[in-house]
Amino acid sequence: MPGILVVDDEPLQREILKTILDDEGCETYVASSGEEALKIAKTFYPDVVLTDLKMEGMDGIGLLDEIQKEQIKPSIIIMTAHGTVSSAVEAMKKGAFDYLTKPLDKDVLLLTVRRAFERMELLRENRQLHQALYDRFRIEGIRGNSRKMKEAIEVIKKISSSPVTVLILGESGTGKELVARGIHYNSQRRTKPFTAINCAAIPENLIESELFGYEPGAFTGATSRRVGLFEATNGGTLFLDEIGDLPQMTQSKILRVLQEKEIRRLGGRETIKVDVRIIAATNRDIEKEMKRGAFREDLYYRLKVISIDLPPLRDRKEDIPELAMYFLNKYNLEFGKRVRGIDDGAIKALVEYHWPGNIRQLESAIERAVLMCDSSSITLKDIKSELRLSQPVGVLGMDIPDEGINFEKLEKELLKKAMLKANNVAAKAARLLGMSYKTFWYRWEKFGMDTSSSKGEEVP
Repeated sequence: MPGILVVDDEPLQREILKTILDDEGCETYVASSGEEALKIAKTFYPDVVLTDLKMEGMDGIGLLDEIQKEQIKPSIIIMTAHGTVSSAVEAMKKGAFDYLTKPLDKDVLLLTVRRAFERMELLRENRQLHQALYDRFRIEGIRGNSRKMKEAIEVIKKISSSPVTVLILGESGTGKELVARGIHYNSQRRTKPFTAINCAAIPENLIESELFGYEPGAFTGATSRRVGLFEATNGGTLFLDEIGDLPQMTQSKILRVLQEKEIRRLGGRETIKVDVRIIAATNRDIEKEMKRGAFREDLYYRLKVISIDLPPLRDRKEDIPELAMYFLNKYNLEFGKRVRGIDDGAIKALVEYHWPGNIRQLESAIERAVLMCDSSSITLKDIKSELRLSQPVGVLGMDIPDEGINFEKLEKELLKKAMLKANNVAAKAARLLGMSYKTFWYRWEKFGMDTSSSKGEEVP
């Protein structure tokens, strides 16, 4: 039942309003002064306060000022005589929801009160949504007890509340967007928008219109104004994923936004001030990209105020059991299953596997295992098909010599053989190795392989 507090120093007026509102199903309290209203509001927590403007002692404006200091702020409706409408308008500038002129019209009163209740319900839902997002992306929810992840989490904790730009480095599937969201939802910007854009997924001729928007006539087909992501995210955080794929011209415009805090829509003349925190991420070796002239050095250093390097899953194997159980519980809820755990044989296989697709691949494997599992625990048979599909041919079951294996040399040979088998089409070679295209290309470039021999539409 919605709650309302009626404040008026005229007893008859209070009783009439209470009767009308009670008949509408409201839980109605009354107060004869601003001082009494404040005492009641601190224990009753009304959704709406309906107060007279002119009262002895604390008037409606004074009551509004005091209530605005409270943590839980109700919608406030001011009642005023015709001669003091200007004061009521001033109250709205201070945060009042609306005002009503006396003598009150019953229908207008009830309509205004309903609108005030609807506003409070929307605000309540908004707070709950933001709390749910905070709970989901809180820093403590970023899992990992390995040394490298603990170091990364410590950095995240220290910089979340600051406005600095952040550059997140790591292979595809290591959780870069999760970290970006964690930073946003643990900052003062948490109630403002978080917008993510994959720069590699937007065609080069469209990326600037996505980021900066455009005016009518800016290019063929631009028939109306469009607000870009910088404007739409004002006050919040813009996550630029795969920023290493941005064209040079767009890089220079991003640099200007970081320096001047302003943008200009395509085809527009006026500059627009924006307050946006930028978090960027890439799986490329940016320093290598700078050396070959593909990435601006000045932008790199503006982005890298703080750098977070996320390790691949193969370098944090001690975290795999915890991550696997987290995904098991997640998909138990999603699929309505009751899989209680993962047996030792399956855990051993998960830990020993190389995980070229990192956490994203692990999640996919556990999702499928939970869905297909017919017993109380995930066993080796539930996951081995997933691992074998992704394991390079000849590696499973091979003997490890006493002197050990040069894993990087082995991986490099596998990449070369896959590319040869795929007739130099990188996307096909990636599929042969069970990798995503981006992961394959990241590994290929990391080893300094010849990019000019690669062909196929998907090769950069």
